[in-house]
Amino acid sequence: MAGRFSAYLHHFTFALLVLQLALIPMMTMASDADPEQDFCVADWASGTVVNGLVCKSPAAVTANDFVFHGLANPGNTKTAAGSSVTPAFAAQFPGLNTLGISMARLDFAQGGLVPPHTHPRATEILFVVEGSLLVGFVSTNNQLFATTVNKGDVFVFPRGLLHFELNVGKGQATAIAALNSQNPGVQAQAAALFGSEISDVVLEKAFGLSEKAVDLIKSKFTP
Repeated sequence: MAGRFSAYLHHFTFALLVLQLALIPMMTMASDADPEQDFCVADWASGTVVNGLVCKSPAAVTANDFVFHGLANPGNTKTAAGSSVTPAFAAQFPGLNTLGISMARLDFAQGGLVPPHTHPRATEILFVVEGSLLVGFVSTNNQLFATTVNKGDVFVFPRGLLHFELNVGKGQATAIAALNSQNPGVQAQAAALFGSEISDVVLEKAFGLSEKAVDLIKSKFTP
């Protein structure tokens, strides 16, 4: 009897191990949760706070909830960086809610830059509509992967890694980005560090800068 129980325990332990191994890719590759219904159009009027956006009543949903016109026109590139990013996330496009995807339009003046930034919740794939862009990302061991992409080219930025886009062409440039999250998040590194309330001492030690230099850089990110 004891031998039979030991055999059962052995098989159970083996099955549990197989299950754990099968779940590892799911845990490490997880992004937005899978939808559990056909759609969940965001109800912007709701004051309820959840991990995502509250669903509108299905009876109130129309075809217009699944259309977004915001990427039709170029954004304003008369900015300090010479670029503009127009998002089509669930916050702007309610039909995307719970679907785990979003888009953005990037417009560049000549020499325009989308400064180094990260998307903590999404991988980004970029399609160049017009112009030439120097694009790149930095891996977690600080290796730079950068190249120039031209009209019709596609480049991918792995999830969460620091990346940038710079217009190196002779005119304006346009690109379309697709991301595998309804709310990928955007954190511009320079602004996050020098535009927040991080102690000057931390920044001085981290970057080897003088107090005067830190104050000068911070002044450029003051609202």
